[in-house]
Amino acid sequence: MPDSRFDETDTRRPVVQPESAFGPLQSRVFRMLWFTWLAANTCMWMNDVASAWLMTSLGPSPLWVALVQSASTLPVFVLGIPSGALADTVDRKRYFMFTQFWVAIVATVLCVVIVTDHLTAPLLLALTFANGVGLAMRWPVFAAIIPEVVSRPQLPQALALNGIAMNASRIIGPLAAGALIASAGSAWVFVLNAALSIVAGLVIWRWRREHRESPLGREPLTSAMRVGVQYVWQSSRMRALLVRIAIFFLHSTAAMALLPLVARALPGGSAGTFTLLLASMGVGAIIAAVLMPRIRAWLPLQKRVAVGTMVQSAAMLVVAFSPTIWLSVPAMVFFGVCWITVANSLTVAAQMALPDWVRARGMSIYQMALMGSTALGAAVWGQVATVSNIHEALAIAAVSSVVVMALAQRFVVDRGTEEDLTPKPGVLKVPEMIEPPRPGRIQLRVEYRIDPARTEEFLALMQESRRARLRQGALDWQLLHDLYDPAHYVEQIIDASWTEHLRRFDRVTADDVKLRDLRLSFHVGDAPPLVTRYLIEQE
Repeated sequence: MPDSRFDETDTRRPVVQPESAFGPLQSRVFRMLWFTWLAANTCMWMNDVASAWLMTSLGPSPLWVALVQSASTLPVFVLGIPSGALADTVDRKRYFMFTQFWVAIVATVLCVVIVTDHLTAPLLLALTFANGVGLAMRWPVFAAIIPEVVSRPQLPQALALNGIAMNASRIIGPLAAGALIASAGSAWVFVLNAALSIVAGLVIWRWRREHRESPLGREPLTSAMRVGVQYVWQSSRMRALLVRIAIFFLHSTAAMALLPLVARALPGGSAGTFTLLLASMGVGAIIAAVLMPRIRAWLPLQKRVAVGTMVQSAAMLVVAFSPTIWLSVPAMVFFGVCWITVANSLTVAAQMALPDWVRARGMSIYQMALMGSTALGAAVWGQVATVSNIHEALAIAAVSSVVVMALAQRFVVDRGTEEDLTPKPGVLKVPEMIEPPRPGRIQLRVEYRIDPARTEEFLALMQESRRARLRQGALDWQLLHDLYDPAHYVEQIIDASWTEHLRRFDRVTADDVKLRDLRLSFHVGDAPPLVTRYLIEQE
């Protein structure tokens, strides 16, 4: 019977001591990537602060200022899947390096138009969007590279360290931008942004990573995008993770979106109060990242998500009704601890649920769910606060978070078994042809003879087979039953082309091999199942 437990680890494995929180930094390559990630995110925050400040003088209406944030995040939705597909089909090192140089070029152009006094509000939005394009391209490829350079047991700690870099940059970036704007002017923020991005790109260029080209050639972008979406949709584990990350950020963003108003409502509330609360959350996130190995050893994933959601909701309630900054600060520390704990846990589970060949595409969809729920949450809770007040909005968000997550944990369960995604190319025999067939779709037919008494078992297994075939990239799957012979079944798979048919053999994992062996165990014929392939001439 399939294991419906929702965890990223196989609980049947022996218990091991947790990895060191800073263990991944012992790897020279990971250290390089970590500092690059820190620099890149510092540049992102510097750019957002400087652009928003510039817009206050170019287009002083609140709408124009708000559009700066929209222009920065919109590329994640527009380009998330294409950028993930590119990161899975091209040299990831060169692609990552290109994203850094792209950001440097945009920052340089911004600096030039500021110095020459040609900057306008529409041009600033356009260049902010262009900078966001670089960010949208960068995240999927970085997410796909990290599992390449650290061992599987170290992946949770590596992602927690990336969370430290993100939260540190959240503090360093705005402080550096504010200091430069006050002392030298906004143009120098973009000068520093360009310089840091160029240095990061050159550091990546020195990385000696071997890129292995597929003998079948590069996968077409449209096909790569389709297969990426199809893989996530056919993976019950990824669907469950997307639901959880969307629910979590939809509600947790209430505190982030309304935090400036919370700070202002406190006695003596000012910009410094807001900065202190934001920094307290960052401190909590860093504490959680350092303690993550112990937290993971203490609680399995399902309980980490449940407990983290409940404690964060309690912290949100304290922040909502706290009469003093001295109570709000520790509440925000706990909020940050739970925020990074749940986010890291779900991100690690998503990484574990994706094989390398589709990792960037899967993580780009994961990021879209995260960013989309964050944007929607900010709008929803802002509107709730408008019709009521900030205290009631935060209270509703806190209670709703616990209730909705509990429902998701109960009803949106992972129906899949523990999968071994170790690549096994070459295990299944690749079909040989003297000459490739003409262009067209390929139909594969596998004929089985089974014991009619085991029909229900066989049909359940073939549902797993359907999901596996579609995750590998097949266009369509059907199971045919002979009306005149109850023991005769035909599995029918459609591929977009002969090349796409061959790609599925390169994507075989250990779990696919196990599934193949289970299918064969049902076959009772004297000869192996008959396999035939056809070129679809007409439809």
